[in-house]
Amino acid sequence: MAQDSGTRTLVSQSQLRRGRGRAIYWTLLAVVVVGFTLVFLGPLYWMVTGALKSGQEIAQTPPSLFPKDPQVQNYVDAWNNLKLAKLLFNTFYYAAGAVLFQLVFDTAAAYSLSKLRPVLGNVILGLMLATLMIPAMVLIVPQYVTVIDLPILHINLLDSPFSIWLPLVANAFNIFLLKRFFDSIPEDLMAAAFVDGATPLRTLWSIILPMSRPILGVVAIFSVTAVWKDFLWPKLVMPSPETRTVSVGIYAFAGGTPMNVVIAASVIAAIPTVIIFLIFQRNIMSGLTAGSLKG
Repeated sequence: MAQDSGTRTLVSQSQLRRGRGRAIYWTLLAVVVVGFTLVFLGPLYWMVTGALKSGQEIAQTPPSLFPKDPQVQNYVDAWNNLKLAKLLFNTFYYAAGAVLFQLVFDTAAAYSLSKLRPVLGNVILGLMLATLMIPAMVLIVPQYVTVIDLPILHINLLDSPFSIWLPLVANAFNIFLLKRFFDSIPEDLMAAAFVDGATPLRTLWSIILPMSRPILGVVAIFSVTAVWKDFLWPKLVMPSPETRTVSVGIYAFAGGTPMNVVIAASVIAAIPTVIIFLIFQRNIMSGLTAGSLKG
């Protein structure tokens, strides 16, 4: 008997053709889809609609699903009172620097481990990956001590963008992602470049990087989101109001600001990252899966 060459699933095609099996399948699928949609989009919906409510309405119990009298002025007040333009500019600046530093140094490290294969390279990579097992909170104190008195140079980096950029450079996860992608690039291309007299740096610039745009995009997006969502570290190393990130700035103003205005500020702060994801979601998926294929 000929076997079905179609995609095999947990539920056989014969069961799906039966009335009861089909009803159960579609019911479970609908429940799962609706459930996950509510879990992920529910908080976003509450945040967007909460920013349009009055102070009394947002504090009432039980909460209302829709604003009775939408107040767009809350967004205007959030923009003006919390000085979001300055906070967003600071965050964009820190995120751009983080992307630049990570693309330069993490790419160089991954290229060295993948293609140049230095002595004890696997040991170094293993030690890097071992740092992923260390909770981030454990590293806060030694990192802060390093920032307030940079070894050898003895420079205080508080309120300096380097206090955000430098810790982000040592990112073992991004280095591992880049290395796995570089491993998938055929060695024949490297050998051909060396035969033509290309140096390792020239090979990286002319061959490896043009082929690595998907994974470089993933690393860049991860860098942006890491800066955008981080709160504790920027709060420690950026104490001045002029150097705060958007998350720290919203928190600082939340004490004397109505809750609906604070929620409106949170919505505005979340918009850039959502737009970035919607634009580059295809690049994110292609970059994460391309390195898993050899050839």
